[in-house]
Amino acid sequence: MATVAQAAWLPFQDGTAKHAWKLHTLFDFDTFVPDDVELTDARNSGKSDEKFVLRKKLAADCCYVMDRWFGQFTLFNEINAIASSYVCRVKENSVFDVTEERLLSDEALKAGVVRDAVVTMGLSSKPGARPDHPIRIIVIEAEPHAKRGGRRGKTAGPGNKGTIVIATNLLHVPAEIIVLIYRHRWAIEIFYRFFKQILGCRRLLSNKAEGVLIQVYCAVIACLLMNLWTGRRPDKRTFEMLAFYFMGVASEQEVIDHLNRPDNRGAKLRVKEELWKKLGY
Repeated sequence: MATVAQAAWLPFQDGTAKHAWKLHTLFDFDTFVPDDVELTDARNSGKSDEKFVLRKKLAADCCYVMDRWFGQFTLFNEINAIASSYVCRVKENSVFDVTEERLLSDEALKAGVVRDAVVTMGLSSKPGARPDHPIRIIVIEAEPHAKRGGRRGKTAGPGNKGTIVIATNLLHVPAEIIVLIYRHRWAIEIFYRFFKQILGCRRLLSNKAEGVLIQVYCAVIACLLMNLWTGRRPDKRTFEMLAFYFMGVASEQEVIDHLNRPDNRGAKLRVKEELWKKLGY
């Protein structure tokens, strides 16, 4: 069973086995398709650690939007050193010394921002692990909640106790824009839902790394082709219409009619905005 050795690792505390792969994705918000994917084992340590994989793919003039796992000062330094930027959620109990406390604009207050400050962090870290650039902290008011998704009724990790703390090296961008940038992080979760449920990657067709990669690449290529052919973000209805066309069920004119339908994205965005408010963001 050497072919599945990479996917098998330590058991859960209840004795059940873990068999999984981890797919690392650099996601482009504009096109709604991945820029890069990499398959590793699911341990999330060593070479499969998300921070390790990201370090190999860092590029200049990019903005990396990340969650708490990526909150590491040395990673922040590397991103800043190549003239890129980051917007990363950090722990609510992060310790820092305030260098400059900033007044909040009306727009920032409407976006839920309760604090905007330039700070010094990592004072208790080793000299080589401290930030080498100013860091800006944006604190957003949020509804307290426990993180969902754990096994057998347990939480999947820390939720929030009423605030979301964002660290960034974007010192001159309005605070409300930083909030908007971080909201876009959740687009990757929407993509993975689309990736699994619509593009057929909910279940793996092979237990070998090469077979898993082929399945992943086929799904990503389908996303890219939909974006190139239609000039719009891949979605469920467009995927279904193209599938019907290739099966001979839908005509070319029906595909064109579908693509030319009025865009009701504004109404959808208003619904989404209400959902963000309910979730406390």
